[in-house]
Amino acid sequence: QVQLVESGGGLVQPGDSLRLSCTASGFTLDDYVIGWFRQAPGKEREGVACICSSFERSWYVDSVKGRFTISRDNAKNTVTLQMNGLEPEDTAVYYCAALRGYFTSCRQLREYDYDIWGQGTQVTVSS
Repeated sequence: QVQLVESGGGLVQPGDSLRLSCTASGFTLDDYVIGWFRQAPGKEREGVACICSSFERSWYVDSVKGRFTISRDNAKNTVTLQMNGLEPEDTAVYYCAALRGYFTSCRQLREYDYDIWGQGTQVTVSS
């Protein structure tokens, strides 16, 4: 069964850190672009970060640049989103998604381009 499973969400205070993991089963992530998306209550889902399968090129939405870091560990079949300096505006359900292929850049990929999705993990930032 092909699936992605997110983990690592939780309730934290502003300024804290969380480390989200996206682990694949039923397939290997080596040949896939991985994207992280989030959806806050009453808002549309937005792209947060992505990482290419080749050269590990990455992209971040402006609101998380300098605070979030995406990385991949193909040996563990996992992509991680390290989130530092969390803000209440980061509160959302976070999803990872996968798209097979080699791209020189993933910033142009949109939600509808990805064809494997996880179930999401809740991140709540509140004092």
